[in-house]
Amino acid sequence: MNVKTQLMAWAAGAMVAASLSACNQSGNNGGSSADSTADSTTTTETASTPISITPVADSKAFPGASLAISSITANAGAAKDSVTLAVKYDVKNFKLTEHTMDHNADHMANSAEGQHIHFILDNTPYVALYKPENSVSLAKGSEHYLLSFLSRSYHESIKEPKAYVLKHFKITEDGKYQELPIPSDAALFYSRPKGEYKGKDTEALLLDFYLVNTDLSASGNKVKVDVGDTTITLDKWGPYQITGAPKGDLKVKLTLVGPDGNELKGDNTSITRDVKLSE
Repeated sequence: MNVKTQLMAWAAGAMVAASLSACNQSGNNGGSSADSTADSTTTTETASTPISITPVADSKAFPGASLAISSITANAGAAKDSVTLAVKYDVKNFKLTEHTMDHNADHMANSAEGQHIHFILDNTPYVALYKPENSVSLAKGSEHYLLSFLSRSYHESIKEPKAYVLKHFKITEDGKYQELPIPSDAALFYSRPKGEYKGKDTEALLLDFYLVNTDLSASGNKVKVDVGDTTITLDKWGPYQITGAPKGDLKVKLTLVGPDGNELKGDNTSITRDVKLSE
């Protein structure tokens, strides 16, 4: 179904059914993952407000874009019980700070500083990096996940197979960086929406997440999305947009579920964020 011609019928105070096209991408980060759309059926379970979740179409592709960590070190921190973790990246076939030139940049919150890296530590809200480096303070004797991926200027992730890096590590009691195996469990990392949106930026909120070790399909794993009082289940990995959300505080929850609809087991399978929409 063509996204631009897709119609959604809303009945006030009633349930909503949505037939959506989603990005046809490989959730295991292997093979081709050029941003494109394909027919997909999703299920909206509850809705009493006119919130709509539809695919984002025609995002600019970045074939061959890659991100790697060139160095990661733990140095003595300001406090005795912490270290400063310094991460440096190697970016290829992608220009940081360049503005993404496609139509989505015109109707979504778009960074004035251009394309960047999303730095997601322990599935907390990301830090946007416009230079290929970052430093954070971490406690000694702590364990962490660090997901980094390339992002368009309007914050949509680049889902090319080599455009992300996931690290699982610990900071030892004596302040050393120690790499740990990455679990084989399916994992979901939250990206957008994030923070506060004002004015025109409230009209279309980017809904974007990152998957590791899993695909989505009608008969397999899916992502359950709760936005306000609307629930929708997605069976294709790709970017979506949220429209019709009321002004004020908005709760967004993403949950990775199995074919039976139950949440999967793992360290990163469910994340909740509070965002705000204002005039």
